[in-house]
Amino acid sequence: MTMTTTPPASQLDIAGDLLALLADTTTEPRPDVQLEALTLSVAADLPVLLWGEPGIGKTAALTQLAAALDLPLTTVIASVHEPSDFSGLPVVGDDPAVQGVPMAPPDWAVRLVRAGRGLLFLDELSTAPPAVQAALLRLVLERRIGALQLPPGVRIVAAANPRSSAADGWELSPPLANRFVHLQWTHDHDVVVRGLGGTWPRAALPQLGSGGLADAVALARRAVCGFLTARPGLVHQLPTNEARRGGAWPSPRSWDMTLRLVAFATAAGSSREVLSLLVRGTVGDGPGLELLAWLDRMDLPDPEVLLADPAGAELPERGDLRQAVLDGVVAAVRERPERSRWDAAWALLVRALETGAPDLVVVPATTLASLRRDDWDVPAAVERLAGVVTMSRRADRAASRVADRKAAR
Repeated sequence: MTMTTTPPASQLDIAGDLLALLADTTTEPRPDVQLEALTLSVAADLPVLLWGEPGIGKTAALTQLAAALDLPLTTVIASVHEPSDFSGLPVVGDDPAVQGVPMAPPDWAVRLVRAGRGLLFLDELSTAPPAVQAALLRLVLERRIGALQLPPGVRIVAAANPRSSAADGWELSPPLANRFVHLQWTHDHDVVVRGLGGTWPRAALPQLGSGGLADAVALARRAVCGFLTARPGLVHQLPTNEARRGGAWPSPRSWDMTLRLVAFATAAGSSREVLSLLVRGTVGDGPGLELLAWLDRMDLPDPEVLLADPAGAELPERGDLRQAVLDGVVAAVRERPERSRWDAAWALLVRALETGAPDLVVVPATTLASLRRDDWDVPAAVERLAGVVTMSRRADRAASRVADRKAAR
């Protein structure tokens, strides 16, 4: 009887087992502002560009996103390709004079079309030379490579390092930069530590409530159109600085992307922080923050409604919004000064004093007092506000004296 023995495992086999154990990680649902902004942009079918230092986890995030969304991932290193790889290679047929010369797409594009869906990851975008960036314009905007049209199920995400940390880096051309949603990718200490321990956050598409889609679109259109009506100079504003031209800046194209993202974020019930990343990533920090402030003011209650029922008025919790509401109420009384409206405004200020920070009523109370007519009796509510106003003025005078002493030294 012949005995067979199993040969001992080689060191490479043991190393393979160890690598398999290290790669055995799990995911968990975890709030992540960056990841939510990325998935919302992907859901909105907008090209996204992740900016971050080398090794920050951009590629890992895209790999995990593709796995979570069950999309095949196709990675293309933009900087190692020729322009013809994105515009198509000319193929001479039997009779070019009659049939023309078709532009053959690369194999990765053909695979994406066959699959009908996928996540196209354009890596190292900031190291692609200008000629390659120019060839990418049609791919990013029209989803065409040569004569091939990518199917609607394909999403495009790119990654880039800042020029200061990119190998032979280039600034992005303004036409290419203006086609992306720009998201700054940074690391979260807790996420990294927990991930190295074997558990990474899970990416998931936003939960869009089907019942509120029309309202979300209406809000987005009203917000963006109203804002641009008030700020026409921001419809198109090409930065003068070369570096800023390679980022997010306002144009009709990027405002269209902003409108779409506001609608998606509203339908998904996303936080203000996520919405801030999205709008600043399309039109830039300045215009984006102005739009956010405009959205806040859109949600403020109508001063006339508050004056009609001061006892039942609900004031915003946030201090800056509450201040804006009180200022609006006083402005409404100034425009149409009537005794009943003046009394109602005092009642609102008392309500604000009882439910929020006292210092927020100082300026509105002082302005409202200056609107009094000679035949209007001072309401009893003023007595409750007088102490706050007096204390605030004393504090201001004390601060002024301290500043004067410091200046005299």
